[in-house]
Amino acid sequence: MILPIYIYGQGVLRKESQDIPKDYPGQKELIDNMFDTLDASEGIGLAAPQVGLNIRVVVIDLNVLADDMPEYKGFRKAFINPHIVEVDDTHTESLEEGCLSLPGIHEKVTRPTRIHVKYEDADRTEHDEWVEGYLARVMQHEFDHLDAHLFIDRITPLRRQLIKNKLKSLTLGKYRCSYRTKAARR
Repeated sequence: MILPIYIYGQGVLRKESQDIPKDYPGQKELIDNMFDTLDASEGIGLAAPQVGLNIRVVVIDLNVLADDMPEYKGFRKAFINPHIVEVDDTHTESLEEGCLSLPGIHEKVTRPTRIHVKYEDADRTEHDEWVEGYLARVMQHEFDHLDAHLFIDRITPLRRQLIKNKLKSLTLGKYRCSYRTKAARR
């Protein structure tokens, strides 16, 4: 089932998410619905707060990038209770990011290229690993949602001032996008 994506201005995007227990009801259905929603919106990552739930669940599908990044062929994975344990900021990279909760806004964000993460997969198997490259960036972006942060929190004050009117329009429900959404005001 395709869920509505919560747009900037929705309170759920600014609340810290909680870990879920192993017996969380409807976990498989939620993950399936999040992947359906991600596919319908043509995104590469989606965090539970973006569908109105303050729980630590993220889905990432990098298979769409496989032509340019063959290492991500077939990469489609759920992350449950993910946490960034450590950041190796020896190397950083600035790349443009966008977000399904901020339609029409794209800004350069500088992030470390290597992170240490702990999470459980959809089968609730625990993982503790270092992740590098583009996956590390996507994980940081999506895991930020779980900690009540958006990528616009990581841009310069000047850039933030320059997009102020776009952000206001989003909070007023004045935007267009091709996927199902839930605006802050209607």
